[in-house]
Amino acid sequence: MQKHEPFAWWKLTAAGLLLSVVCGESCADQGNLKQQSSAARPNVLVILTDDQGWGDLSLNGNQNLSTPNIDRLAAEGAKFDRFYVCPVCSPTRAEFLTGRYHARGGVYSTSAGGERLDLDEITIAQSFRAGGYRTAAFGKWHNGMQYPYHPNARGFDLFYGFCSGHWGHYFSPMLERNGEIVQGDGFIIDDLTDQAIDFMTAADDAPFFVYLPYNTPHSPMQVPDRWWNKFKDRDLQMHNRDPKKENLTHIRAALAMCENIDWNVGRIMQALSDSKQADNTIVVYFCDNGPNGTRWNGDMKGRKGSTDEGGVRSPCLVRWPARIAAGHTVTTNGAAIDLHPTLTSLASVKTVNELPLDGVDLSSALLGSDDATDERIIVSQWKTKRSAKLGRWRLDNNGALFDLPADPGQRNNVAARHPDLVQQMSSAIEALNRDTKGHEQDDRPFVIAHPDAPTTQLPARDGKEHGGIKRSNRFPNSSFFTNWTSRDDSITFDAEVLAEGTYEVEIFYSCPKGDEGSTIALSFGDQTLTGKVRVAHPSALVGAAEDRFERMESYEQNWGRMTLGVLPLTAGKGQLKLQATDIPGDHVMDFRLLLLRRQN
Repeated sequence: MQKHEPFAWWKLTAAGLLLSVVCGESCADQGNLKQQSSAARPNVLVILTDDQGWGDLSLNGNQNLSTPNIDRLAAEGAKFDRFYVCPVCSPTRAEFLTGRYHARGGVYSTSAGGERLDLDEITIAQSFRAGGYRTAAFGKWHNGMQYPYHPNARGFDLFYGFCSGHWGHYFSPMLERNGEIVQGDGFIIDDLTDQAIDFMTAADDAPFFVYLPYNTPHSPMQVPDRWWNKFKDRDLQMHNRDPKKENLTHIRAALAMCENIDWNVGRIMQALSDSKQADNTIVVYFCDNGPNGTRWNGDMKGRKGSTDEGGVRSPCLVRWPARIAAGHTVTTNGAAIDLHPTLTSLASVKTVNELPLDGVDLSSALLGSDDATDERIIVSQWKTKRSAKLGRWRLDNNGALFDLPADPGQRNNVAARHPDLVQQMSSAIEALNRDTKGHEQDDRPFVIAHPDAPTTQLPARDGKEHGGIKRSNRFPNSSFFTNWTSRDDSITFDAEVLAEGTYEVEIFYSCPKGDEGSTIALSFGDQTLTGKVRVAHPSALVGAAEDRFERMESYEQNWGRMTLGVLPLTAGKGQLKLQATDIPGDHVMDFRLLLLRRQN
């Protein structure tokens, strides 16, 4: 795959940009600037980073790192002064996709099925695809794996990445491309960028909508030497409001990962400039929650997982030279729920989501024609934590009220002086709670065969272990099952077959030499498939050598692939069960994934 080297993509010269504005449609193609028609539909690129806080940009005053390419998006476009997301990953993704609060869409957890977005929800990709756009997503999906929760079923023609909440290894890892398991190429963020660039610059008359959800600086804290060596011994100039809680090694790793992101943003903008698409491409950059560690974040209270300002405030930058004035600051409060209605409006695409949106169209604020005082209440929630933002005010989870411009650190509770505000904001929180009560009660099975999906993945994350089998880590995402030693042990999936047929079953596994030979049975209803682990596939744990900071999550392995056979399935709900009937050695296997492939 071609590597796209960075350059100072913004050096198109101010004169060239000015010329395109002054001349308008009558101008001929000038240098690297593409001639644009006022009727030309813009491309759209949305970049979402994972666990990068508001403070992890030099744009916002952090002197511990330099992010010139991301900063340039704001200089060449608009930035929101206050923009809000959720305290954790999957809810923010759901809110961006739908324009609705995540709890309305059934997202109540970050793993084991609770991250799935309800099927009556319509995504922004479905809106753009209905409008004639070619669509693709590259990176961390985190809103459901099995079709019809898969990205390919939610409006994306192409998906390359992983559907889990986090991934266990960042260097040439196991990924998927439209349901097929593939191996990545190099460091994952560089690889995702290469894939996105190839899609965006492919010759095609249709405009593109690309969603690029990077998975860093989420742990594991892995980053190539080029970036780590710059930070591993760096003295940090700026610190968190509670410096005793800082871990400097973790901070340095996170900052190195952020600079790698910035480098890749520069490569993207270079590619758009080289292909003469930069002027008429809407580029959005934001983050999914507060920082994943205690580090400088503008003196704000809270980090990832918190509904305080530091846990839910994100940068949001929108660059579109064809329409958005350079250096514009939007003072109206914005949120992830606003991006679906705003971007479809900017692109003159009809929103096909017929459910009532919580987000609002902020295109006029971005274009500078209307930036009035915002009287809307934005609710932030996760589990039992809730807060609200109205204008300059933040009502926290404990009912304390803060005037953020005067008190950015949320230190002075002024609730007693503003009882009407407290009541108004509390009522908005309670109204959303009533509307979404019971949505966390999940009885949705995992779909293991859908008529529109040739393959189905069932990872250990979505299974249940029985007997002596143990999960490799208490965090299910990217985990595997181990300690499978007895015929009484089993792995089960609560499942539903939608399309009757025969399915080839492939298992991703590891097995030490000397332990091969176990007979295993996979059953669903009255159908059972039996096969043997004929080939040993030993593997050490993978990831520790590349970690810059010791992880909390599971390590990976180099997984082998074995075909178990073909299993006939009839439509209906039931339990998919994997069990050993004969174990000649000490151990059956470590289990990572079932892959079902429809035959004929």
